[in-house]
Amino acid sequence: MKTSQSKVDLYAAIRRDHRGGMSLRGLQGKYNVTWRTVRRAVDGQWPEPRRQQRRRGSRLDPYKPLIDGFLQADLDAPAKQRHTAQRIFDRLVDEHGADDISYPMVRTYVKDRRPQIRREAGIGPQAMFVPQTHPPGAQAEVDFGEIHALLDGELTRLYLFSLRLSYSGKAVHRVFATSGQEAFFEGHVHAFRVLGGVPRMHIRYDNLRAAVERVIGFYRYRKEADRWTAFRSHWGIEPFYCRPGLEGAHEKGGVEGQIGYFRRNHFVPVPEVASLTELNALVDQWDQADEGRRLRGRTRTVGDCFAAEQPLLRPLPTEVFETGRWFTPGVNRYSQISVRGNAYSVPVRFIGRQLRVLLHANDLIVYDGRTVVTRHERLGGRHGSRLVLDHYLEALLRKPGAFPGSTALEQARSAGRFTPVHDKWWSAAKAAHGEAAGTRALIEVLLLARHMDHEQVVAGLAAAYRAGALTADAVALEARKLADGDGDPVVPDRRGRPQTTTDGDATATVAFLADWKLSHLPPDTRPLPSVAPYDQLLKRFGHTAGKKEGS
Repeated sequence: MKTSQSKVDLYAAIRRDHRGGMSLRGLQGKYNVTWRTVRRAVDGQWPEPRRQQRRRGSRLDPYKPLIDGFLQADLDAPAKQRHTAQRIFDRLVDEHGADDISYPMVRTYVKDRRPQIRREAGIGPQAMFVPQTHPPGAQAEVDFGEIHALLDGELTRLYLFSLRLSYSGKAVHRVFATSGQEAFFEGHVHAFRVLGGVPRMHIRYDNLRAAVERVIGFYRYRKEADRWTAFRSHWGIEPFYCRPGLEGAHEKGGVEGQIGYFRRNHFVPVPEVASLTELNALVDQWDQADEGRRLRGRTRTVGDCFAAEQPLLRPLPTEVFETGRWFTPGVNRYSQISVRGNAYSVPVRFIGRQLRVLLHANDLIVYDGRTVVTRHERLGGRHGSRLVLDHYLEALLRKPGAFPGSTALEQARSAGRFTPVHDKWWSAAKAAHGEAAGTRALIEVLLLARHMDHEQVVAGLAAAYRAGALTADAVALEARKLADGDGDPVVPDRRGRPQTTTDGDATATVAFLADWKLSHLPPDTRPLPSVAPYDQLLKRFGHTAGKKEGS
């Protein structure tokens, strides 16, 4: 359109000069155009609009449906874990073998296509960062970022702690269930141990509640939390607090960008893990792999720069600082303690007593004096419960009717500790012994897990079920045989015949505990007893008895 408008202006100027008396040849030289163009302008014609050329096919066309699929999936993804053009390009190359396309092609298409798919989202103003120079080993930045992960099949909001050295760009990350003070402290400890030292000058923070209780005035003065003051004094941390709100975000732009990079490149698509321990193991691998990155404007990798910076860090202190927080809750009549608004089970023998709890970022440890009672994975949020079925077994032996509907049983099923094998054996035991006796037999089987591995008990249950042995002793014996490596030998029953079942499973045998004990006795090498010495006594007493009768 712009080109057509300039031609209209050209034609108008040619007509104006021609009316002023300029010759055709003069117009042709003045405007550097052909004689045909001058003739058309003088004759009153107007330039025709430029024809739009037919669009040629692109090498990106076969992959556009895939890109649209990625962008459609982003509609349901967390806001900070959506695909960038670079991530889409990497996935096309790695997962679909798109070696014939280039990144600029993908970037241009994504820029035009994303607003069409996500009409409600706009492109905000780009943040401006001022380059700075940081001496090695002197400064670092710390922050939390929100992430999501499929934790044991459920989409869960988690918190990513990040500590980034300003000189080398080396960053250490840790995922926690909360962003509280325990996670704040444990993230520092983990990062310092990985780095092998502490920055000598200062670490930049925003006004996290874990460290700052109150902002005083409008600049750098803060009222710190007491435990944070003790923690940073122990590790020799000099804090630098950024300005409150968005105005101070640029003061720690390195860690802000690092969290965004880490989230986009390692948490897209959303990872699926069974536990936080598994997820943090992946995070450690990703941190190690990121040392091969080369930051913009640098010729050396992050790992090379960190190798030069690490010796300049302040050495770690030798004393240990306990990052957890102590509580002394009482055990209620449900055999539970309440910590930070969530309930955790303890063995029923502690009902009515007061215990000590050491709360960490991802777990908690319950003590009776100095003895560890139990450990639990920490719950996020409030009003949740984490119950262990083993803690209630003694009470359930006395109240077997409460077992089927117990919350601890439901949680054990969800966690995979109470398997379908348990259910099948339980149903058979109830059918053979009755509801109460069959349930008690199952509870006695569950008590075996205190002395055997869970997998061995499940295997013993399966073997006993196939053989039709519905007693806890039989399950214990089968589990012990598997633990000792005896395999599955054929042991006769009390009548000397192998016990079998025809319920559709493979034929199996089972040994009774008394028979098994007799078969495992050591060989007896003693001679058989003899009654020959007693024959003399019989003759003597027999002779005396004969005389008395004769007399």
